[in-house]
Amino acid sequence: MTEFSDRIEQVSISGIREVFEAAGEDAINLGIGQPDFPTPEHARRAAIEAIEAEKTDAYTSNKGILELREAISTRYDRDYGLAIDPADVIATAGGSEALHLVLEAHVDPGEEVIFPDPGFVAYDALTRIAGGTPRPVPLREDLTLDPATVEEAITDETAVFVVNSPGNPTGAVQDEADMREFARIADEHDVLCLSDEVYERIVFEGTHRSPMAFAETDNVVVVSACSKTYSMTGWRLGWVTGSNRRIERMLRVHQYAQACASAPAQYAAEAALSGPQDCVEEMVEAFEHRRDVVLDGLEDAGLEVPTPQGAFYVMPKVPEGWCEEVLSRDVVVVPGEAFGEHGAGYARLSYATGTEELKEALEIIHDATRAVQ
Repeated sequence: MTEFSDRIEQVSISGIREVFEAAGEDAINLGIGQPDFPTPEHARRAAIEAIEAEKTDAYTSNKGILELREAISTRYDRDYGLAIDPADVIATAGGSEALHLVLEAHVDPGEEVIFPDPGFVAYDALTRIAGGTPRPVPLREDLTLDPATVEEAITDETAVFVVNSPGNPTGAVQDEADMREFARIADEHDVLCLSDEVYERIVFEGTHRSPMAFAETDNVVVVSACSKTYSMTGWRLGWVTGSNRRIERMLRVHQYAQACASAPAQYAAEAALSGPQDCVEEMVEAFEHRRDVVLDGLEDAGLEVPTPQGAFYVMPKVPEGWCEEVLSRDVVVVPGEAFGEHGAGYARLSYATGTEELKEALEIIHDATRAVQ
């Protein structure tokens, strides 16, 4: 009788999903990482026009339509001064597929992948699916990843280390000095740095920098997406960029697992990247205001909260029983341990929801906190 692979038996359903399923129908959802803004009109219109013009009926190039890859290249040049050849970009089914491609193409069975803990739930699962060995490492008190911690964790078996800025679940933003160090570590140790930059445009303080800008070798690959920046989570459009030799290996995985990203989504993404960016600025401004509302509310409740500088998450330290008490009052939050062992004693809240709902949730949280202290 055919049983299941050891790789899959090591992977479980996300703890985030378990929280959602346990919540009531009328619960206020502070658990979901999805902007509550509409996809920009010019992006939706581009998809409709492409469909009506019969541009989306067939497979596209495995790497994606040239117009999209050129738009991605232009954006990296405009925003970061990085020269990216459109041939060195693969359009993917969201940032999640891009992460999968990187790990499948670079990790042999038993090789180690270093990633932040608490960190995005996919890093551990995708490492195991690739046959690798997860090596989670703890964060600093401000919830940023210390390059020294990464360097100390590197062994002869290390294939990849992951950097995520702005971070999910923390909202932390790595500064330029850290990014320079991550690039140096990748160069000197000849280990691949996977830089997850899906939240790159949602920064409130400081400036997003990529380790790719500082690397002297091709040991950095970058993953990003339209999902968060343009509120296009359902469109499933991301990308990965790196040196041509790395892209060609990742393409072998993509070609057989996905063939190509959705054609309508590719045309929408090209318009989103190339068109007006006012919508992004407005969304980031709204998130920053919401962040301040949430910080004030959590601090008023007596919780210690590292100030997030980006994304749309906040991760307060919480007393034992706090998450259960809040969930029992129909406010969905995610226990920190869903993001790794070192997430214990924290909770993740998303402020990708309306201000009035946030204020209502914060009142409930205040009462719940008093009940468990």
